[in-house]
Amino acid sequence: MLPNFSNLEIILGSTSPRRSQILSDAGFKFQIKSKNIEEEYPNSLFKEEIPLFLANLKAQPLIEYLQDELLITADTIVWLNNEVIGKPKDKIDAYHILTKLSGKTHEVITGVFLYKNGKSSNFFDVTEVTFRNLEEEEIKRYIDQFQPMDKAGAYGIQDWIGLTTVTKINGCYYNVMGLPMPKLYQQLSNISLT
Repeated sequence: MLPNFSNLEIILGSTSPRRSQILSDAGFKFQIKSKNIEEEYPNSLFKEEIPLFLANLKAQPLIEYLQDELLITADTIVWLNNEVIGKPKDKIDAYHILTKLSGKTHEVITGVFLYKNGKSSNFFDVTEVTFRNLEEEEIKRYIDQFQPMDKAGAYGIQDWIGLTTVTKINGCYYNVMGLPMPKLYQQLSNISLT
């Protein structure tokens, strides 16, 4: 029997249109609330610890406004050669990032934080993404046309670069978009946040 989440009031603590689309496509009703925070983390954190920390950080200013709702926050990073790659600072940074990713396999890691009535839970998901070799002009054109400044790794899997340059994905596609929906659905089915 499918779980019934129709009575679950959800707050999505994110302004990401991709996360909203994924949650909406999965049939969830939710409100969007978000506070701007500095996405900073201790240098001692490694790999999945970073998006888990940032997802928790994003939740903190929203918790005090909750009544009976379930709060969902998330953060996504790209991981390559033991280095974290976040959102580009500008077009030049985006160019350098995509040049690094060209012809290589990297990991996309999303951390998710759940909170309801004083109880919290978190989890992460990892997806491997392989790019073919990118031409210099392709990278420049992509940055100019798609403006990927708000995306970890300076790209969106759902747009031109994903359609034409990603040669292999090992793991959840939606995790690369910013919300690992299969794992989130499983978490909501298995845990008691009442």
